[in-house]
This record gives sequence, C-alpha cells and structure tokens, in this order.
Amino acid sequence: MPQNYIERILRAQIYDIVRETPLDKAERLTRRLSNQVYLKREDLQPVFSFKLRGAYNRIRSLSEIERRKGVIAASAGNHAQGVALSARHLGIKALIVMPKTTPTIKVQSVKALGAKIVLWGDSYDAACEYALKLAVDEDMTFVHPFDDPEVIAGQGTIAMELLRQHAGPPHAIFVPVGGGGLISGIGAYVKYVYPQVKVIGVEPEDAPTLHSALAKGKRVSLKHVGIFADGVAVKKIGKETFRLAREVVDEVVLVTTDEICAAIKDVFDDTRTVAEPAGALAVAGLKKYVTREGIVDQSLVAIESGANINFDRLRHVAERAELGEQREVLLAVEIPEEPGSFLNFCRAIGKRSVTEFNYRFTDSKHAHVFVGIELADALSEREQVIARLLGQGYRVVDMTENETAKLHIRYMVGGHAPGVRDEALFRFEFPERPGALLDFLTEMGKRWNISLFHYRNHGAAYGRVLLGVQIEPGEKRQFIGFLKALGFVWEEETDNLAYRLFACGGECPKRQ
Repeated sequence: MPQNYIERILRAQIYDIVRETPLDKAERLTRRLSNQVYLKREDLQPVFSFKLRGAYNRIRSLSEIERRKGVIAASAGNHAQGVALSARHLGIKALIVMPKTTPTIKVQSVKALGAKIVLWGDSYDAACEYALKLAVDEDMTFVHPFDDPEVIAGQGTIAMELLRQHAGPPHAIFVPVGGGGLISGIGAYVKYVYPQVKVIGVEPEDAPTLHSALAKGKRVSLKHVGIFADGVAVKKIGKETFRLAREVVDEVVLVTTDEICAAIKDVFDDTRTVAEPAGALAVAGLKKYVTREGIVDQSLVAIESGANINFDRLRHVAERAELGEQREVLLAVEIPEEPGSFLNFCRAIGKRSVTEFNYRFTDSKHAHVFVGIELADALSEREQVIARLLGQGYRVVDMTENETAKLHIRYMVGGHAPGVRDEALFRFEFPERPGALLDFLTEMGKRWNISLFHYRNHGAAYGRVLLGVQIEPGEKRQFIGFLKALGFVWEEETDNLAYRLFACGGECPKRQ
C-alpha cells in the first residue's frame, strides 16, 4: 500500500478555501434500493466540483520562485475553475488553455475568477498539448488535472472526511472515473483504513478508460470517448493514477447515457439540486451494482462529484431519464391503413400514458407508428406491453435501445422519400465551433448530394448530426476515405431499422 499517499493526504492543508462537504443520506434512493444510500456532496464546493481540492493542494505546494512565475492548466471546465480560484486565493497569476468548443458560460466563469484564457483546438487533448508548450515557453508550472501526486492527495481528502462522517465502514464507495485522480486518492486512503471496503469505479460505456486498462493490464489509449459526461471524457488513464488504481480499485461498473440521466433525476429528487452527468455517474453505478448483486441492508456511498451543467442540456437529460429508469418504452408498430385502426391500437395499449405518438402514411395497406409508452413497472411491464401487441397481431419492433431512434428518428418521423436513389445514412459528432459544420457541408457538397439532415444541440461541446447522402455504388470507398480524412467521429446507420422503417430514401425493405 502506498504509505506516502496517506501521509500526503493527512498533511494536505486545503481548508482555508476548500469546504468539508456533508455526507447526506439519500432518503428516496434508500427506500427504493433497500440499502442505506449516502451522497458525498462535492457539488457544494465553491466551484461546484471536487476539482478544487487537488488543484489547490498542488498550487499551495509550489515554491516561492514557482509562485512568482505563475501556473498554467488545460481544461474545459471544473479543473479550470479550481486552478483559477486557487491561484486567485494565493495571489498567483494563472493561464488556462481551453478548447474553442468550450461553452461560453464556462469561459466566463473562469475569467470571473481572474485567470487569463487562451482558446485553442477543438478538444482537451489539443488544448493540453498547447498548454504544455506554453508552460515551457513561459516558464510556468503546469498543473495537471489528475496525474500528479499532490493533486491525487488533494482528492484523497474526500475519503478522510467521509470515513469520519460515516458510522463505521460502509460496504462500498462508488467513484466516478476520468483520468483517475479522484478514485486513486480515495482508494489509497480507504484501503489503508478499511481494506474490506469496496472501492468501485464508475465510467460511461462509451468512455471505459480505467475499465479497458484494467482488462488489458496496461494503460490503453481509446480511439474515441463519449462526450455526454464530459467531466470524465478522458482517452487514457494517468500513469501514476493507474499504478495506484491497480492496487486499490475493486472493479469498474459501466453505465449508459440513459442510466446517467436517470441518476441525475434521482439526485434531484433527493437533494433538489442538478448534478452534471459526471457528477451523477457514481449514483448510476451504485444502482446498477445493487441490481446486479441483489444486495440489501448495506451502506453505500456515492461521490456526487460536481454540478457544472449547462442549462440547455437539461432538455436532453429530461428526455432520456425515463428511458434510463426503464419507465418508457419506444416502439415501432405496423398497423393496418384502414378506418378504426388507430382506435384499435390505442385499445391494445390499454390505460397507459402515451409520451409521444408519431405516424406517417406508408402505403395503401399499412402504416408505421412510432410510439412512446410510460411504464409503471419497468422491464416486466415493457415485456407485457410488447407481448400484448404481438398477441393481437401487430408487428412490433422495440426501439428503446436504438440510439439513432432515440437521438434523431423520433424527432423527424415524416415518411420515406421514394424518389431518392442510393441513399446512405451516417451519424456524426461535430465540434460546436463557428464554421465547423459549414466547412464540412461545403466540402461534401462539391461531390455528393445531401438528401437528409437532422441536427440537435444538447448544450455540449459537440453537436449530433444525422446525415443522408446519395452515393453512387462505385463511390462508396471514396466517400469512406473522405470521412476518415475529415477526422470527425462517425458511424454508418444505413441498416438501422428505425431509419428503414420511418425515413429511408429509395426502395425500403418490403413487408415480409
């Protein structure tokens, strides 16, 4: 066990600026899960995130010469605010490099704390590379967001507090994981004091940084990480954090975007505060662990790590929360195109709340309906609804787990385009910076015709686009090469059933 980290954590002098946050019992979750559930409320820090602990502990450790030269950091959010506030408190100049895609509200928040801002690149990786160069050029100290012993020790003070606040050792502590600074700091302290307590990391399914590294037995660089939980969107675990994590982490639980949204709602129901996606990650993992293990009457702690969420992202969270709780089912149903068919279909659904209902004429004999139905009893009732419809002769496809259907098709059900030939469908993520989408469309328009387009802004650094494009059979390889050269994240969805049922161009699959 890394003894030196225990000493670092115990010596950390951070409480002239950091708050000792409460360990609050989540009463609603406790009743629902039949376990004692507690939230460590790091959303109550002055910058609404735990990041202040590590940043301040690192900056406070600087020599007088280093303080006079100032500090530099790369961040799109919470770490930036932690560094800026810490530097202001200690009278040190701070320079923060932020991606050009950083929402204005976050840039303004950091500026308000007295830091100088440089906008560079479309991603954290690009901003970090530039910050490291500036640190050398300007002779300033680079404050790493996670892979630094003093930062790790600062985050570890959370464990020191919660073990003092909790009556005896809990069964497990659930910790969100990005670069690993938080879980390695907490794990080092917890395993030293109570080796039997489980330290469980939680990551999004589309950003399994630590999960992948533990499975491989070495650090790996992910080709792509999901952007919804941007606070943990890290492609590669830190070197020092991984060394520690291998010793102190029991396992890593992976959760979906819908499960994270449901956890944000759970936190709100219990605290009347809104966690950011990364902030609610531990709650999502805790719920999944309880369901998987079937445990009862245990004491479980989730680190609510932050609450820096853009207001305009709440729409997306609200839309997906019911799906994450399995309180809504999305179905594609084929009904006869004849008088009374709608009425008969509604009778088949029964006395259930319909969350949405989209219909489009298909042909003279059949119609496809896209319907959302509210559920009271989660998975079991979902199966009952589908079985009831199938039993009455309807053709039913469950779209609840279809990402393209949830993100795009449900908002654009409007029929097929039979006059469109050779249409292929692609899903993209675009950096939300001025001109990025225009540049892409301009380049594509020189060679291929765009036949379908759907875009939704969720208040994140990246927008989501669904694109239909006409490609001659012999040009498919060229088009794929063009996409790879662009450098955007993309996925082909031409065979997605939601698209082929509701929106495809050209000749769609015939009814079997």
